[in-house]
Amino acid sequence: MSVRYPHPLRPGDRVGITSPSSGVPDDLRARLDVAVRAVEARGYEVVVGHCMDGAGHASATAADRAGELMAMLTDPGIRAVVPPWGGEMAIDVLPLLDWDRLRDAEPTWLVGFSDMSTVMTPLTLLTGVATLHGNNLMDTPYRAPEGLLSWLDIAAAPQGHRFTQSPPNRHRATGWDDYRARPEVSEYTLDTPGTWTRLDADGDVEVEGRLIGGCIETLCNLTGTGYLDVSAFARAHAPEGLLVYVEAGGDDALTICRNLHGMRLAGFFDAANAVLVARTSAPDAASLTQHQAVLEALGPLNVPIIADVECGHVPPYLPLVNGARGRVVHTQARSELTQTLD
Repeated sequence: MSVRYPHPLRPGDRVGITSPSSGVPDDLRARLDVAVRAVEARGYEVVVGHCMDGAGHASATAADRAGELMAMLTDPGIRAVVPPWGGEMAIDVLPLLDWDRLRDAEPTWLVGFSDMSTVMTPLTLLTGVATLHGNNLMDTPYRAPEGLLSWLDIAAAPQGHRFTQSPPNRHRATGWDDYRARPEVSEYTLDTPGTWTRLDADGDVEVEGRLIGGCIETLCNLTGTGYLDVSAFARAHAPEGLLVYVEAGGDDALTICRNLHGMRLAGFFDAANAVLVARTSAPDAASLTQHQAVLEALGPLNVPIIADVECGHVPPYLPLVNGARGRVVHTQARSELTQTLD
């Protein structure tokens, strides 16, 4: 199965907003408006769906959320779909999606991270459509720091485009911006230095493979199901292998360790040429740090494991394209990730 890339966004294209998981509470609607205007400022028309209610853990019933997501992904007039953020329960829409229809439809960019991995990673694995693990809508107003790109930059790139991102070597250590008090905030608070870290060994890394991955806490629930058959995806792209990335949203180190063990035993990492692990603010355990949890679970793979990459819940955000050809370089002098949309 070859990777299929959506047409690049062009001024005048429509971008759909829907919440396959959690919606937006009333007191955060001002931030939603700011985020919509940020997309419109790039020349796009924004279409906001009906599944946006933030009063509970889900924006609407599973049937309504699945229906609206299907409608947007199969509407040839909508070129990208992005949620306000992740949430808790995107898993319940999976059996309600028409995967054959999605496979036959013209590809549309599906964007997001956290619980959106629950939908995006299966979409790439089952249909071959590239998906964009990057800023959610509420994060879109932030200006990408030097070295990184916004999802809007990548979604506008043509097929065959190659782009390199490098870490700004600083991040936000704790906390989040208060969108209620400052809905217009557009500058990251990056108050702490930090670089990529190789966990498995010393030495330089230069490795390539197809990118695939997502949020540990949500994807671990799909292991053993037909929605997360990474092995079939790897066979379709043999012998180049995979660059697998994972990120911990908030679970403690013991839980992350168990989840990664389970994912490894289910074959999620079997074809990995290397594993990229996002920087996390999730708590350590008394006997285990987050780094140790990753190494204990994934060390038996005997492949490079690079941690503290900007592809998780800690700002800033390094967007990754599921299905793209990736090349990672990590040395004492430089760290960079190149992605090619081919």
